[in-house]
Amino acid sequence: MQTIADIARLAGVAKSTVSRYLNGGSVSEETKKKIEIVIEKTGYAPNAFAQSLKAKKTNIIGTIVPRLDSYATARTLLGIDEKLREMNYHMLVSNTNQDLNREIENIYTLAKQKVAGIILLATQITDDHLKAFKQINIPVLLVGQQHDDVYSLVHDDETAGYAIGKYIIQRGHKSIAFLGVGEHDIAVGVNRKKGFSQAVADHHDIDARYFETTFNMSDAAVKAQSIFDEFSPSALICATDNIAIGAVKAAHQKHLHVPKDISITGFGGYEVTAMMHPSLTTVQIHFVDAGRTAAGHIVKLVQGENVPTLTYSNFEIILRESVDNRSDRRI
Repeated sequence: MQTIADIARLAGVAKSTVSRYLNGGSVSEETKKKIEIVIEKTGYAPNAFAQSLKAKKTNIIGTIVPRLDSYATARTLLGIDEKLREMNYHMLVSNTNQDLNREIENIYTLAKQKVAGIILLATQITDDHLKAFKQINIPVLLVGQQHDDVYSLVHDDETAGYAIGKYIIQRGHKSIAFLGVGEHDIAVGVNRKKGFSQAVADHHDIDARYFETTFNMSDAAVKAQSIFDEFSPSALICATDNIAIGAVKAAHQKHLHVPKDISITGFGGYEVTAMMHPSLTTVQIHFVDAGRTAAGHIVKLVQGENVPTLTYSNFEIILRESVDNRSDRRI
């Protein structure tokens, strides 16, 4: 692989001259021809990423994610990367491992690295986040969470929660458990539960109870077992697909048949849910499309164009085998 130093040596000019030529600086016609001949012969291609870092205005978009071992994160990043490449921008990914302090540090670090803008796949927004956004003075776009003072792209969690709740009720279920996460996560912990509770509020004969676990499958399995023991619902709505997978495991451990004894739904639309037995009914979120939209919006903000303060991504309910129709059992 050729370097600027190699090109300079072969062309018989200073390294700084080659650098100036590559960055569009002033170079004599004679020197320019020498450099061009060497570049053509060697097939040298300048490092666009490094060039961007040296420029006053970069074409790098920093993307901060809470974890890398997540289907939702991976699919969203795929969409961001696809769209940024189409627009001649680069993505620089920073992982926080679900550490809020590290997340704040990464905001400042990316700004120091002169990224043009930041996409934050957020779990919560604190005062420290808002302070950082103001201090770095570059465009920031939230994905997955909403704040009135920050451009946001959110999954329509509340509407989706209502839709899956309505579907389960229409299937004749009267005893329903909702297994969610802590309310520090507004999207998953609050909005999905809120939508489901609104669906329940439309009916007066539903016994709905609410439980909480973590995003971890094993924790979800343990909590689901206790729900089966103390409540024995006919349906369990889970706030994520991972929680639902843990719940299906717990049902098998309790010798409960899914969906005959217990119907289970998820949220996310992970590919593995189609391969399960029984396959999982779930709310599918279009993460790739959301990533592409986020990338398009942040580039527009970088270029001084207008975008909506709040954008919703799309969802659809994928009907599979894990939900029983209790209406058919009525005598």
